Amino acid sequence: MPSTTAITVPQLSRLIGLPDAPRLIDVRTNEDYEADPHLLPASYRRDFRTVSTWAAEFSGSKVAVICQRGQKLSQGVAAWLRHEGISAESLEGGFEAWAAAKAPLVSAGAIPSRDEKGRTVWVTRSRPKVDRIACPWLIRRFVDPDAVFLFVDPAEVTLVADRFAAVPFDIEGVFWSHRGDRCSFDTMIEEFGLCIEALDRLALVVRAADTARLDLAPQAAGFLAASLGLSRMFRDDLEQLEAGMLLYDAFFRWCRDAADETHSWPAGGKAP
Repeated sequence: MPSTTAITVPQLSRLIGLPDAPRLIDVRTNEDYEADPHLLPASYRRDFRTVSTWAAEFSGSKVAVICQRGQKLSQGVAAWLRHEGISAESLEGGFEAWAAAKAPLVSAGAIPSRDEKGRTVWVTRSRPKVDRIACPWLIRRFVDPDAVFLFVDPAEVTLVADRFAAVPFDIEGVFWSHRGDRCSFDTMIEEFGLCIEALDRLALVVRAADTARLDLAPQAAGFLAASLGLSRMFRDDLEQLEAGMLLYDAFFRWCRDAADETHSWPAGGKAP
């Protein structure tokens, strides 16, 4: 009989990158983690031995817990979280089953250092249009759901990065930026090791819109128009980012599930 307190690899993989995905908690031992320093997308590393001290962080969330094989550590942590009133499941088969299925993983070594609250902190130019919304969306959905983004005057980006221990992106001369004819979004997908077909499809649309090569993807012109429209609707860059998250969520789902779907009129048949 299927477990009522576990989630399978296929079930969880369908939720990765979606706004309603469960929060993922990796409780592998340090020895197991160091043997394969990859993480499930957007997952948190936590010590199973201190679950009682951090459980409240996940209050009100749906949670999936990952250990090496889906046995005592993840099941014990998930049970403790349920005791605290948190909806929690363990990943069936654990990290080993996820990796064996070639499901998406993030290279932990590519993730920047975190602040005292466990968040990555990023800084870029103000008044974002395409790439500077695409990159935060990717980070929030696949790397660090709690990431902080600072938008400042272009001339101040590197200075703010230095003073506030933030990672600069999408400006010239930094690591997380354009490379050749590819944009910062492409760079992040590559460096984080996110081998996901839907992300590659989305990256082509983003690249076409961001680099004025609208012929690369038929969706690029509409995508650029929506992005520019959002930039005119919001004076506050963070409000624009929050609104833009929905645009990227929608395009990601189209890339994953609906790229081959067509629409015609009249419904169900040809016009007379």
